[in-house]
Amino acid sequence: MKSYNEAMRYSTYEERLEYLKVYSQVGYETFGYDRYLNQALYKCPEWKSIRQQVIMRDKGCDLAVDGYEIPSHAIVHHINPITLEDVKERNPKVFDLNNLILVSHRTHNAIHYGSKGESPIATVIERKMNDTIPWRWFNGWKYFRFCEEIIRCCNM
Repeated sequence: MKSYNEAMRYSTYEERLEYLKVYSQVGYETFGYDRYLNQALYKCPEWKSIRQQVIMRDKGCDLAVDGYEIPSHAIVHHINPITLEDVKERNPKVFDLNNLILVSHRTHNAIHYGSKGESPIATVIERKMNDTIPWRWFNGWKYFRFCEEIIRCCNM
């Protein structure tokens, strides 16, 4: 079984994501018509308390990796998926801090449905000075002439 403590042995977001992936199938039924039971679980005071503990422990960061703050809608993910029976029987693994980790929605989907080696985090593009302000590249008149050329080409 996977665990939070084991996941923390990996230092990067990508390594933790690979460790936690479960490769679920899209559309695979987990709770089906009994989904109301796991929804009731997430509203109970015991879960709300555990959820706050996980958020605090992971410092609001995706996969508990510093610098990957989750701006909103954080999900407390069960590392080892829970079943309907686990919820009905109040299995301790449902509330075990070593079976829970904070994730973003994108990371949650990547854990369940992502491909090996695939990361939901966009590659950072190095910005350059004035790269979104073309008139500073072209120094006034040159930019004006550039725009004239574009307009002329488009009207052909």
